[in-house]
Amino acid sequence: MYGWYGGGGVWAWVVMGVVVLLFWGGLAVVVVLLVRGYRGGGGVHYTQGPQQDDPERILAQRFARGEIDETEYRARLDALRRRP
Repeated sequence: MYGWYGGGGVWAWVVMGVVVLLFWGGLAVVVVLLVRGYRGGGGVHYTQGPQQDDPERILAQRFARGEIDETEYRARLDALRRRP
């Protein structure tokens, strides 16, 4: 009983199918990673230090949420722009 159907039965075919899928899937992942590498890193960029919001943006967000009124917004914005 040697040849194509000897020895392993159905489980040999299942294992072979899984191995083939893993092989082609791994090959596809490698190709995608290589293509992304040639295009500049796939869009992942790291900045120096923690990214902080601009004080004017935070002030505008507080005004948009209604935490401060327009006069307070204008006064604080003028104060931010006057600082050294």
